[in-house]
Amino acid sequence: MILHQISPYIRVAMDNIVERPWIIQDRVLFDYELLYIMEGKVIVTIEGAVYEGERGDIFLFRPKQKHKIVKVEGQRLRQPHIHFDFFYTEDSDKVKVSFRPLEEISTDEYYWFRNDIIDDMPIPLSSHLRLKNPILIEKMLMDIIYEYETKMPYYEFKVKGLFIQLWIQLLRENHWSRNPHVETNMHALMHIKQYLMHNTNRKISLDEIAKMSGISKHYLVRLFQKAFGMSPIQYHQLMRVHAARHMIQYTTDPLSIIAEKMGFLSIHAFSRFFKTVEGTAPSFYRSSKN
Repeated sequence: MILHQISPYIRVAMDNIVERPWIIQDRVLFDYELLYIMEGKVIVTIEGAVYEGERGDIFLFRPKQKHKIVKVEGQRLRQPHIHFDFFYTEDSDKVKVSFRPLEEISTDEYYWFRNDIIDDMPIPLSSHLRLKNPILIEKMLMDIIYEYETKMPYYEFKVKGLFIQLWIQLLRENHWSRNPHVETNMHALMHIKQYLMHNTNRKISLDEIAKMSGISKHYLVRLFQKAFGMSPIQYHQLMRVHAARHMIQYTTDPLSIIAEKMGFLSIHAFSRFFKTVEGTAPSFYRSSKN
């Protein structure tokens, strides 16, 4: 997954306040920009699509993507924003923020365009996102700006970590906006997860989970899969293996006793289950300890 490879470079991070009429004419960027509307309103055009931005909205501008920003008159505009690369490269510190259209970009500057990886994300982030939890995103963004502007020792590494947290939160917001039924049922889904985590010493059926949660079996599986990337039974199996692995590594109990504690009728059934889920025999973790 491309998310594992990300090592971001923050080129610009600033909190911009505009009182007068203001416009950014059609332009393309070499890098990415996240623009958050903290106060006021804007009209943003991205590749011909027009969006009305207000407090709590965030925009993503991608490399080589034509866009225009116009402040709505009569209101103060506050727009914290950051320019960034997803990967640090040798020329990252040489690339500038562009304010020109594509046809005015020189041949030499053309090499500054970053590779656009948004479409390789698990769920690509939309160009415009109306945040459900803007206060959290706002704080994350302002923390990045503070670190970037104060430039305390090792700030470069701090802003990398802060950006990754921000990006994951944005991906989650984007995921919830595309799957509102999952967000509506999140409290029930988290209750199911807790139930599965605290009942690792026995096998649990889908019928039991459905009865406990009050959600039909087929709908429950779809919801859980969409929220967590696996079925509730797969999650429970994973939790059982984690609990068993902990006992194997940190106790001296024989594997047969651990199998019994985990609710298996025999060491053979336990070993088959463990190897199916974990990909290796339970004895591997006991041997590696010794």
